Amino acid sequence: MATLKEIAEKAGVSVATVSRVLNYDPTLSVSEETRKRIFEIAQELNYKTMRERSQQTAKERLRFGLVHWYSEAQELGDPYYMAIRLGVEKECFHRQIELVKLFKQDGSYESEWLSGLDGIIAIGKFGPKDIEVFSSSAEQMVFVDFAPDEKRFDSVVADFRQSMIGVLDYLLSLGHKRIGYIGGREYIDGKTPINDEREATFYEYLYVKGIYRPDYVFTGRFTAEDGYMLMKQALTRNDRPTAFFIASDSMAIGALRALHEAGVRVPKDMSLVGFNDIPTSAFVQPPLTTVKVHTEFMGETAVELLVERLSTKRHLSKKVVIPTALVVRESSGVCIKKD
Repeated sequence: MATLKEIAEKAGVSVATVSRVLNYDPTLSVSEETRKRIFEIAQELNYKTMRERSQQTAKERLRFGLVHWYSEAQELGDPYYMAIRLGVEKECFHRQIELVKLFKQDGSYESEWLSGLDGIIAIGKFGPKDIEVFSSSAEQMVFVDFAPDEKRFDSVVADFRQSMIGVLDYLLSLGHKRIGYIGGREYIDGKTPINDEREATFYEYLYVKGIYRPDYVFTGRFTAEDGYMLMKQALTRNDRPTAFFIASDSMAIGALRALHEAGVRVPKDMSLVGFNDIPTSAFVQPPLTTVKVHTEFMGETAVELLVERLSTKRHLSKKVVIPTALVVRESSGVCIKKD
């Protein structure tokens, strides 16, 4: 790119004069002939002022849409999706990508809001109707925590199957054979149930070992309130489990309260393992053993995938599976009740 000095030398004037002419300084006294010559040389050398360069940068700046399948109130009740969103926001800020955010309102999204986007990052579980609205607004999309069409869209998901196997291996190594499951039900468009890979793996793993008990499985919503309610149901059994896997830390916190109220000692009488490793899980009593999901990294990866697909014009889609890690704290221990 040409410099002011190069233009000044070719026009036979000072650098200051060139700068003032190109920035339309009304106080500058210079002949029209000189002014014309400076503009012609600048055009010939393809010079751009700082203002023109900033306008060009703004024009080239990417603009992504972030759509969330929860409402803001629902997100506050379960920090899992909030952490993914924060990862998206952080990476977009780092890359100077404009981000427009939309939470679901009244069960739908306004397609007008989605205009003028280079790509969309969709966090959560979406039905065909929503997906078509998104795809009609932006050619490129990345789904996070969901892979609705692996041949068509990029996606970022956590390795739920391996995380579940790791939890069950751990509990069996502690001597637990009566293992329960507390989880949540989620639905697309409020009616189509979503298969939870953790629950499916829980069944497959324990069924093969001959220790699966359907009456040890309790499901509701992914909330602390339902964790509390479902644990109270489980405690009505005489042959209750000695350990529970609970599919979200929010539910596990509710379950802990139910256990405390019933005088059940954790982990001496019952071990608990949660899922997500939200910040609160380290500060409950006892601190919660849980599966750490790298939610913020999932959000960052979604941004990286979208930028890469836009820049390379890649046609084949990618599915990125993020590993998890078991974080052992004080809510789990050796089984002292033998079958």
